Amino acid sequence: MDIEPLYSIAGVLVGLLVGLTGVGGGSLMTPILVLAFGFHPATAVGTDLLYASATKLVGTGVHGWRGTVDWRVVRRLATGSVPATLLTLGGLSLAKLRAEDTGHLIAAVLGVALILTGIATLFRGTIVDRLIGTFRGFEDRRIAGLTILLGAVLGSLVTLTSVGAGALGMTALLVLYPRFPVAKLVGSDIAHAVPLTLIAGLGHWAIGSVDFGLLLSLLIGSVPGIIVGSLLASHAPDRVLTPILAVTLTIVGGKLLL
Repeated sequence: MDIEPLYSIAGVLVGLLVGLTGVGGGSLMTPILVLAFGFHPATAVGTDLLYASATKLVGTGVHGWRGTVDWRVVRRLATGSVPATLLTLGGLSLAKLRAEDTGHLIAAVLGVALILTGIATLFRGTIVDRLIGTFRGFEDRRIAGLTILLGAVLGSLVTLTSVGAGALGMTALLVLYPRFPVAKLVGSDIAHAVPLTLIAGLGHWAIGSVDFGLLLSLLIGSVPGIIVGSLLASHAPDRVLTPILAVTLTIVGGKLLL
């Protein structure tokens, strides 16, 4: 299990951007691994999922200690995401047993997910304002059902691409739970990502889609990067960084589709 300094440098850069902007690492790391370093999409996704589970676990500990996790929302999301994750992993495993290359499918879905993430990052406020009135009057049982459905969509999407639990999931939660404090929704989204990415990552490991040398190299770089980025976040020009990041994600997503 060799440490590759170049991958650690990529981890530092991604960690800095995650700390500065709050955009999930999967949206940044997975396309870098595929386009810049030439990893097979399945290996990039599987490795990034285990990487994400480790970093999200730390974030969940912090949010849990601060009381900014609504475990009811987490439970609803997991009710949908865990079965969807297992079903998606079953499909990937079956495809591998049949010697079918899922690389093109994963790259295509990843491209669409990145474009949607870019849109959600850039226009989150507008999207939430437009949709929030539609769901405000729904009874709790209906909101619960929609949250479970959201979890199922995220489960399949994240298992295939490692992208979606952050920007897309958070945007949907803001629409479904407009009366909740934003910090509690952020904490709930991060807490739900732990079992989701862990189960999906372990599933990818079981079917041989994880590079542990790469995983360790990324963690060595990204952990200090996230810490530094978080410390600098209050001084960063958010109005400049967020649009640049959103446009970049959209362009990268388009390239993966070509």
